[in-house]
Amino acid sequence: MSQEESEVIYHIGKGVKLGRGVKIWHFVYVGDYAEIGDNVSIGSLSHVDYKTIIGENTRIAGLVYIPPLSVIGRNVFIGPAAVLTNDKYPLSKRLEGVKIEDGAVIGAKSVIGSGLTVGRNGVVCMGAVVTKDVPPETVVMGQPARPAYSRSEYEKKKDAWEKQSK
Repeated sequence: MSQEESEVIYHIGKGVKLGRGVKIWHFVYVGDYAEIGDNVSIGSLSHVDYKTIIGENTRIAGLVYIPPLSVIGRNVFIGPAAVLTNDKYPLSKRLEGVKIEDGAVIGAKSVIGSGLTVGRNGVVCMGAVVTKDVPPETVVMGQPARPAYSRSEYEKKKDAWEKQSK
């Protein structure tokens, strides 16, 4: 089969609401009654479970797991292989999704515990294990994740790093 003839295979559940300009890559699962805003990109092999809400202009990299009942804000980035959880004591009968507020950045291979909130413009560094809410405008890192510095300091570090590559 040539590249022109290949299929993009994904699953879209019943009652799913997709906004304009949504891009869903190969082998993605979107569960029943999920709501996905305009201009969202969901990377290959990601799993967005049922009754999840994802705000506009959000980018979800490949291999990401978003459990049922999670709410993702607008302009969020979720890095490769990040895992959000919804069961504090598996296999309990009480499920709580994760809330990620507008403008947050979730690093690759990070894990965010059930029922937690990553505040507006919060940053979870790669590999972090989040066991407590992340305050707005705060960067957390480590296992367990702890506050490291502010979002404004993060932006300064990012700008300086980008200038080095020019």
